[in-house]
Amino acid sequence: MALNVVGQRVKRYDGLAHVAGETKFVDDVIVPGMLWTKVFRSPVSKGTIKNIDTSAAEKVAGVAAVITGKDVPNNRYGWGGDQYVLNDTAVRYKGEPIAAVAAVDEDTAAEAVSLIKVDIEEETPVFDPLEAMKPDAPLVRPEGNVFMYGDRPFRAIVLGDVEAGFKEADLIVEGDYLHPWLEHAQLEPQTSLAVPDASGRLTVYTVSQALYLHLQSLCSVLQMPMNKVHYIGGTVGGGFGSKNDMHADHIAAVLALKTGRPVKWRWTREEEMLYSTAKGSWHMHFKDGVKKDGRIIARHVRSIHDSGAYVSLNAYVVDKHSFLVAGPYFIPNVYVQGYAVFTNKPPASSMRGFGITPATFAGEVQMDRIAEAVGIDPWEIRFINAFREGEHTATRRVLDSVALIEVMQTLAKTAGVQLPDRLMAMSSTQRR
Repeated sequence: MALNVVGQRVKRYDGLAHVAGETKFVDDVIVPGMLWTKVFRSPVSKGTIKNIDTSAAEKVAGVAAVITGKDVPNNRYGWGGDQYVLNDTAVRYKGEPIAAVAAVDEDTAAEAVSLIKVDIEEETPVFDPLEAMKPDAPLVRPEGNVFMYGDRPFRAIVLGDVEAGFKEADLIVEGDYLHPWLEHAQLEPQTSLAVPDASGRLTVYTVSQALYLHLQSLCSVLQMPMNKVHYIGGTVGGGFGSKNDMHADHIAAVLALKTGRPVKWRWTREEEMLYSTAKGSWHMHFKDGVKKDGRIIARHVRSIHDSGAYVSLNAYVVDKHSFLVAGPYFIPNVYVQGYAVFTNKPPASSMRGFGITPATFAGEVQMDRIAEAVGIDPWEIRFINAFREGEHTATRRVLDSVALIEVMQTLAKTAGVQLPDRLMAMSSTQRR
């Protein structure tokens, strides 16, 4: 029955409420007696915290609580379990939360934050992942600046013998590609409302895109069982991956439990742009061994991902990138090296494609470069190398449902491109 809507114009189930302004987002939830949160963020990109003085902030009229790392039951969280809820040891990026205030309104909370004094012994940061990989680079993390995949500093994908493939090739085509750091810029900023009750339960209204995974993380921070936390996810006002990491729930929840009152933390647009997770940049180098007839017989890719200061989802993002960076083409010899490199920036994380869109961008520009080098039309170079049914990927997954050739034929027709008969006669079911 679900297929009845294919090719039809269908009204969004929530469209009318959006248009009428009736949709309720987390920030629309108002609870009597609610306190507001502001956070003291590190003014430097790297340094050791020597002292945190919140005494003046605590005396401001209207302030209900000021917390630091010592007030958090479990001060570590995140996909890698390495991020601080409130850093009280050594900051790794500018804007990292160090202390938080709950007050009767945002202005009062901001005034209190301005009175917090933090003594930080500033150290030399590193912002460029290529610089961070050098042996003499300042350490972003005590264990090193490169995430370790087992005993290797990169995720390796190996198929066949890439060096033998290069020797067999008629020419070598190389290219360097950069995909920049990007912010999601979703309309709704990070927002959380935590409401405690007399029974010891806690209700949290969240913008999370990963509700149950974040529930587990939040309960770990609070050291509370899941049956004591009512986690409510509603309509997300734009995410695109920006809300796959917990940004506000943990701090709002700790303050709510400390004060016994509802606490809301709504990020400003400035905070969102500067300090939330983003799509980290990529440096990609392709080296392809190509035959005169256009067949790619060897591909070596070295990709370096700027992961920011913490693991977050970066190890997973580099995994997916490495698995798929060879593209939708059958290449018998592949060697991929995918690096997750730490820098003194806010942690990178997920955004629309999880490392695959940068790989596609680089891989398709490289295909055009190969076509030019060999003297073959860019359409034809793709038909020549396109996956066929029964072939396998660089990770040795056998493909049993392939339609790339048919998709390209349809695209050519739609774009008004007249392909040669030999290409229009090709099929993904044909054996190579």
